[in-house]
Amino acid sequence: MTHLVTSIRERYLQTLERIAAAARAAGRDPSGVRLVVVTKSQPLEVVQAALEAGVKTLGENYPEEGVMKIQSLGLQSDVEWHMIGHVQSRKAKLVTGHFNLMHSLDGSKLAGRLDRCAAELGIRQQVLLEFNVGGEQTKYGWPARDEAAWDELLPQLTSVLVLAHLDVRGLMTMPPIGETAESARPFFQKLRRLKEFLGRHYPQADLSELSMGTSADYKIAVQEGATLVRVGTAIVGPRPN
Repeated sequence: MTHLVTSIRERYLQTLERIAAAARAAGRDPSGVRLVVVTKSQPLEVVQAALEAGVKTLGENYPEEGVMKIQSLGLQSDVEWHMIGHVQSRKAKLVTGHFNLMHSLDGSKLAGRLDRCAAELGIRQQVLLEFNVGGEQTKYGWPARDEAAWDELLPQLTSVLVLAHLDVRGLMTMPPIGETAESARPFFQKLRRLKEFLGRHYPQADLSELSMGTSADYKIAVQEGATLVRVGTAIVGPRPN
């Protein structure tokens, strides 16, 4: 276990330094980028080792698995849990009250369920709106490939932004998998433009967060304005088969 903690700590600190270097190179303050360490499908001992290594923000893809880990490890005041994977509407109750931030709000039906579940708990659930900027059939999120059609998204987004128990904090995307990290750049740029577009239509909304970038391309994402990057394999190693 000691070796596991040490190796995770080394990779975690190395990743933080690379993020900071990418931010500085882009003229950004490194403190404006947070690292979410993705522990989906990792056994409990790896998650425990990550916490002992100093990781403060953990990302999970599956509600049941994430809640099991949260309950097994206990809520810690200085640790945040983020839900970054697709969530079915019927599992909204697992997200509210357990996860500090949900990156993957991808539709009005789910938004309504989350709002009702948060109301029952008397909380406001922090969320990011997920957009499919690449137009892939296999990806979730509001369709945002065609910039000329962004106006068509506004009625649905307005209905989400007025929900009393959701606190919309920004946007998230997963670009198409490319052969190089650089191939993700146009999609990160598009999400940033979408944030600016929505900011003009909803000046009262706080859409400051941009969740984009993974182990393969997080440095490019930081250069293009990411405030949250989601890195798993590069820190905690490959997921067990």
